[in-house]
Amino acid sequence: MRKWPYLLIIAGLILIAAPYAIEWNANREEKLLLQEAEALQKLRNTGGPNSELAAGYERVSRLLEQESGEDEAPTLDPKENVKEGTLATIEIEKIDLKLPVLEGATQKNMKHAAAHMTETAPFGQVGNAAVAAHRARTKGRLFNRLNEVEIGDKIRISTIDGTYEYTVYDTSVVEPTDLSVLEGNGQDQILTLITCHPLKNPTHRLIIQARIES
Repeated sequence: MRKWPYLLIIAGLILIAAPYAIEWNANREEKLLLQEAEALQKLRNTGGPNSELAAGYERVSRLLEQESGEDEAPTLDPKENVKEGTLATIEIEKIDLKLPVLEGATQKNMKHAAAHMTETAPFGQVGNAAVAAHRARTKGRLFNRLNEVEIGDKIRISTIDGTYEYTVYDTSVVEPTDLSVLEGNGQDQILTLITCHPLKNPTHRLIIQARIES
């Protein structure tokens, strides 16, 4: 019976501390978002060749912080390469993924599909083509399983102009402001996949990079 007073004291302390813990976490998240916004704003204000890219990446970063809002993944007929109205489809056999890819990283486009960043290179061309999607909490939906992709895995992009097979050469977790992941080297056809990390309360970006091997 003597344990009850101690339990009541502990419970009382938890109730007292809870609001402070919530406020501390909110302040921390606000500070991180502010730092992200300030860093990206500096890039945009340079007016250099990367300013438009930085603005696009900032928009993608904001969208990835939001929930996708749907529980079921879009389905595609396995015999269908590109649905009408889509830019392409992306397939990663390793994680049983097949998704439509829409042009432009907008809230509407990313609700049900992956989105190609308009500011980046077209698929199959020299440069860096970036595709972003939510890492939905439902297993297998959107980029939920992207963390399972490894170096050497294949990524297939199908468009009306043809099908391109990319081989993964790098995986990383970076700060949301790390614009270097969108850089090209002037000779390779690079594909960069972007989603949030970790799955819950994301603070970073999971990056998968692949290229077409000659």
